Amino acid sequence: MKKRTSNQMIGYLPDETPSFWKLLLYAIQQVIVMFPATITVALITGFQVSTTIFASGLATLCFILITGRKIPLYYGSSFAYLTAIASMCAAKGYAMTDGILPQIAIREAQFGIIMSGFVSIAAGLIVKYAGSKAVEKLLPASITGSVAMIIGLTLAGNALGDAIPQLSEGATAHSAEQGWWIVIALVTLLSTVIYSRYLKGLLGQLPLLLGALTGCAVAAVLYFAADVNLFRQVPASALEASVWKLGDGSIFALPAFSLPKFSIEALVAIMPIAIATIPESTAHIYQLDIYVNDVAKKKGKGKVNMASLLHKNLIGDGLCDMISGVIGGPAGTNYGENISTMAITKVFSVPVLIAAAIIAMIVSCFTPLIKVIYGIPLAVIGGLEIYLFGAIAAQGIAIMIDKKVDMFDSKNIAVIASIMVIGIGGQYAFGGNIPFFGIQIPCIAGAAIFGIVLNLILSIGSKKKADEETEAADANETVAEEVAVEAGTDIAQ
Repeated sequence: MKKRTSNQMIGYLPDETPSFWKLLLYAIQQVIVMFPATITVALITGFQVSTTIFASGLATLCFILITGRKIPLYYGSSFAYLTAIASMCAAKGYAMTDGILPQIAIREAQFGIIMSGFVSIAAGLIVKYAGSKAVEKLLPASITGSVAMIIGLTLAGNALGDAIPQLSEGATAHSAEQGWWIVIALVTLLSTVIYSRYLKGLLGQLPLLLGALTGCAVAAVLYFAADVNLFRQVPASALEASVWKLGDGSIFALPAFSLPKFSIEALVAIMPIAIATIPESTAHIYQLDIYVNDVAKKKGKGKVNMASLLHKNLIGDGLCDMISGVIGGPAGTNYGENISTMAITKVFSVPVLIAAAIIAMIVSCFTPLIKVIYGIPLAVIGGLEIYLFGAIAAQGIAIMIDKKVDMFDSKNIAVIASIMVIGIGGQYAFGGNIPFFGIQIPCIAGAAIFGIVLNLILSIGSKKKADEETEAADANETVAEEVAVEAGTDIAQ
């Protein structure tokens, strides 16, 4: 039998389009992959779930158009901004009600999210006109890695607070429920870790979704077997905030869109966090370059060179932050989960991502699905948070290892130490906002800015020193060559 080796079996390049039904299935798969992380961000931050899902689809669609339909990446909510939003809310005294932030808090956060887009855009312009090395000098791995670490570590208290509910002093009536709450959190955590470690293929890309389903399944067993109800009701405010409903909105309702409101606290807290997403977004485009060119090679086509589009990727990320922020969605970045799915399936078709974005926008309007999402027990969210926030901190270490940061260099030690202590110390000593001349500065933003300034100060003269070391090495090499020549002459004589 003749072996089939069609281009479709090899995969799809960004400019290729699968048949309609294949395109639809591939698109649904991409939506499923992005769902867990994007939804979790909304539930943790208190943003409207439907608006967050809609914003991810709209931003993805805009990203593809902004980048000239050449980069197949999905834009979703980023965990990097969680602490920043929490710090801003703490500084302003905002608190969630039934799992949702008050609209004024979301509107002020939107302003900071929009402004954070300028950081990524600036990085893209620097790459375009000065090269990628310029960004690496301003934001070396010693800074971006440290910032990523404190983002994860400062959220540790939030994770345990959701996984282990606090009881009032002397209360015993709900102690049994607290015990089951902890059990659900542990089941969710352990199952998610096991799934991420041992599952392969498509299932291996969905550990968050599968872990959440496992935690919810155990919670359902407790509900029927032990009359313990850990599930939540969708807040009435979630549906009331909809801009338009079909009838009573029980089936179809447009998301709760809102306009941004100026806030200096949101600007200071949220804008600098974009620093931490730049290395992640940069790594994604380089990963994509490897995968796409592998498919192109197997198809006998020329090199696609996705890496040359790094500046467009960063600029697109920044503009998408603005687009998401304008309508009431969280800040984000392109998703590694979706890249991994494309790498496994070899489907890098841009039309597939366009279809996925449209599907996400449609799904966000169906109330029954939104109710299911809001119903997830907080214990399940807490279990996921323990894993996710720790993974963010670990990613910071991975960045420094990957970039071979010299941990014996005095400059690197000073920068890393300062960022870590200011970031983590500010969280636990002052609740996330450090007082400075009457201004409340979010600890992560303050740590990041201080680290950048300190690195620039300590870098003065480093180029001259490097040049001197190079000259000395060249001189030593020349002397060594002369000695070798002389030794050879003596032996010959």
